Amino acid sequence: MATAPYNYSYIFKYIIIGDMGVGKSCLLHQFTEKKFMADCPHTIGVEFGTRIIEVSGQKIKLQIWDTAGQGRFRAVTRSYYRGAAGALMVYDITRRSTYNHLSSWLTDARNLTNPNTVIILIGNKADLEAQRDVTYEEAKQFAEENGLLFLEASAKTGENVEDAFLEAAKKIYQNIQDGSLDLNAAESGVQHKPSAPQGGRLTSEPQPQREGCGC
Repeated sequence: MATAPYNYSYIFKYIIIGDMGVGKSCLLHQFTEKKFMADCPHTIGVEFGTRIIEVSGQKIKLQIWDTAGQGRFRAVTRSYYRGAAGALMVYDITRRSTYNHLSSWLTDARNLTNPNTVIILIGNKADLEAQRDVTYEEAKQFAEENGLLFLEASAKTGENVEDAFLEAAKKIYQNIQDGSLDLNAAESGVQHKPSAPQGGRLTSEPQPQREGCGC
């Protein structure tokens, strides 16, 4: 019996990085499940989620690796940066310390991913405007100075969560179309689907310590 073709054209690998408690797992859960988990436990190691989206008429499967923000897991989570097509770098707009640490996260992302990895800066918890500790303007300037996409979002209300993942995917797809992303390179973080499944994987990734979103 013939195997049915994939129902998507590409696989894009994403990673989500940033300090502990900024809402990385909650963003992932809101995107994949369209639900907010009020009591997201801190991620141990790495969590994993997937969702199929559409960009320019092409169905794209996002494989999203949500990394722990605690320093003691940094050595473990760094191994997941390799082969990422997109990176969501998250801070909490109500905690300046999480914003101040962005340079360190960005250094890791630049050093451990490929030069064409699309990095989008996400200011999470935009629903807590009264507690804001980082202005939109300064974060936007940081993003512009470092060549990053930028959005403020709220994992709680869902505001801009969809856009965060979609904007990165649009940029990655644009890079494929203009030839700046080499799909034959193992570290591209992108796999074009064959006409039917052949048992291939995106890359030989280490397996997550726990499956499913632990938000």
